[in-house]
Amino acid sequence: MVNKLKSRRVPISIDDTAALVIRPQRTKVMPRPLIVGTDAGPSPPYPLRMEGEVISGFGRGSKELGIPTANLPVDAAVTPWIADATSGIYFGWAALALPATHPDQQQHDGRPSAAAAAAAASPVTLFPMVMSIGYNPFYKNTVRSAEVHVLHRFGADFYGARLRLLVCGFVREERDYGDVKALVEDIKVDCEVARRSLDRPGWAPRELGRGTLDCSWLLRELEPAGVSTGC
Repeated sequence: MVNKLKSRRVPISIDDTAALVIRPQRTKVMPRPLIVGTDAGPSPPYPLRMEGEVISGFGRGSKELGIPTANLPVDAAVTPWIADATSGIYFGWAALALPATHPDQQQHDGRPSAAAAAAAASPVTLFPMVMSIGYNPFYKNTVRSAEVHVLHRFGADFYGARLRLLVCGFVREERDYGDVKALVEDIKVDCEVARRSLDRPGWAPRELGRGTLDCSWLLRELEPAGVSTGC
């Protein structure tokens, strides 16, 4: 005769229950590459052009993040490529003509500033830059914006000035963050990617004797504030 085994309920203690909980594993954050593109220089569709008058933005760049930005209007009628551009971070070169009254154009200790010295040779100064195009998921923006962080420490804002950009490449898509600290850290990496990527002969301005990249469009005299030109 075959004995049938009776199932028994085994009591589980609180400690045993805790041990049965399946905890999600943390996703390992892989280090980001610090150089974008090949050494030869920008690949199509880059470089892309953008130009506009610097407007006031959301007021967060300097105050909350410590990373000042110059905002440009997102207007597909003026900048056709931006309508289909992936929201994210871009990098390249910026041309800026500061007014004579700007602190960076003034003399310090009897000597002209670096920007003033450059302006003496040319009315337009070139700076490396990173730019965010999109809605900035962390702040839940409802209007698409173009926020340019020029990699130079200026003595004052330059609202109303004409800013011209030569966009050389794409860094990454925009993303959300758990806190402001994580956002700032990612922006700092973006800036380092821009610096390192542009610090190669194929990506550096030919007109400044530093490389082979054609930046002649950037160095053309900028239109006065309030005058819009196509790109």
